[in-house]
Amino acid sequence: MTRGLRKDLLTGAIAIVTMTIVLGLIYPLVITGISQVLFPGAANGSQVSLDGKVVGSRLIGQEFKGKGYFHSRPSATGYSGDVTFFGNGGPNSVEVREEIREELAAYLKLNKPYDPSLTRSQIPVDAVTQSASGVDPDISEANAQIQAHRVAAVRHLPLSKVEELISQNTESRSLGVLGEPGVNVLELNIALEREAPLR
Repeated sequence: MTRGLRKDLLTGAIAIVTMTIVLGLIYPLVITGISQVLFPGAANGSQVSLDGKVVGSRLIGQEFKGKGYFHSRPSATGYSGDVTFFGNGGPNSVEVREEIREELAAYLKLNKPYDPSLTRSQIPVDAVTQSASGVDPDISEANAQIQAHRVAAVRHLPLSKVEELISQNTESRSLGVLGEPGVNVLELNIALEREAPLR
């Protein structure tokens, strides 16, 4: 081995070890420390608590069962934050059409008894389709307004009170122009539990 080659190998090894320590250890620790000081909620996963117990994250949707709760969008992954998924079937996909038909029938079956005037054409697209990640924590205002009839009846609350809670848990467009307003399902259900707990 020549002296030049040995020097190059040593220089390369030193560079690898140095960069590993700086970028693999020091940099992540510094950024983690800064984020813990400046943005502790976001750094820890935007966790949401109820009665001192963590019940979820405001950034990851979850499944809610029972007629007294607002329900999230459909999810192919069971709302697992570890395995996000979006089926890329197009509008001509037989599987996608069948999946939407099933979701539409289930949505009508759940909500129409509480709002007999509800028709298929009134159901918003987010009520029967998955989000891009499969774990979107928000639903549209239109979806929440439909579900409000069921939730109000089951919880024995005035519809106006449930609509007020929807309004309080609706986030506006990002920067005032991006996206659509959305209702955070977890936070809305927590507000409901505080207002009228299910027995």
